[in-house]
Amino acid sequence: MTGETSGARIRVVAAVIRRDDQLLVCQRPVSKRHGGLWEFPGGKCEPGESDHDAIGRELQEELGVVVVDVAAPLMVIADPDSPYDIVFLPTRIAGEPRALEHEALTWGAPVVLAALPLAPSDARFVASLVAG
Repeated sequence: MTGETSGARIRVVAAVIRRDDQLLVCQRPVSKRHGGLWEFPGGKCEPGESDHDAIGRELQEELGVVVVDVAAPLMVIADPDSPYDIVFLPTRIAGEPRALEHEALTWGAPVVLAALPLAPSDARFVASLVAG
């Protein structure tokens, strides 16, 4: 519940990877929370892990790419009905992303991504991009 101090928030990094005017999103495995919905790739930070290290580890596992650079967060969203704080980070990569853990990958401009069934926090982030 909001306002309680018993549950610590868990930091989740989400990579905002840009190619020209398009961003990369991935479709979550059906068996996971928000299964089948689209999201920015990333995952939970381990205790004491920096955003850069977490994004690097997650993108190597999920996409088979190397992180070149991570910039300051664009937005942080407290994910509804969960202990997660989703941190959207501009991320530059080397290599061609492959769907190693996701059902599929796609690139699209924010207005195109807004039409996809996005996970709740990802939908809020994309809506903020579309609104400008």
